[in-house]
Amino acid sequence: MQVQEGAAAMAMDQTGVDTEVMTTEAAASDALLPVLLPIAGGEAMVDAADAVRSDEVRGLLAAIRRLASIVEEETAALATGRKIDFDDFSARKSRSMLEFVRLMRARMHLGGEVEITEEIQRLREKLERNRSILEMHYDAVREVASIIVTAIKEAESDGTYTGRAAQDGK
Repeated sequence: MQVQEGAAAMAMDQTGVDTEVMTTEAAASDALLPVLLPIAGGEAMVDAADAVRSDEVRGLLAAIRRLASIVEEETAALATGRKIDFDDFSARKSRSMLEFVRLMRARMHLGGEVEITEEIQRLREKLERNRSILEMHYDAVREVASIIVTAIKEAESDGTYTGRAAQDGK
């Protein structure tokens, strides 16, 4: 505590010194800062590291939640049968996923954070539900397309070739 008070007093005494005329040697030994410098390994340094880590965690969590929100929105639209713009959802999911991947690569050390792990698990569950509903819609579209193709083939045929094949098959 006495060291911090002494450093504060020294910093306040030196505020009148002109910083432009300081030499490199003086700048190294008598740095003029308007705040208390943390002692290496002290609480202030730990608090600063926690604040930076906390900001990184909040940023990554925000990206995960944005992606989850887009996925939920698309899933709800598919489940309720509302007309949706698949191109729009695809573009939004791609941008959000790109942001998430970039943040994860830049902050791999945050992979062990419990809150991030839980959010990623929730996102994974939402993505699985979204995939399931998209697959169901895809199967329905494929079935309808197959019915349409069959109807078109039957409408275009005059029966010249299919009639004999149908008789031979009986």
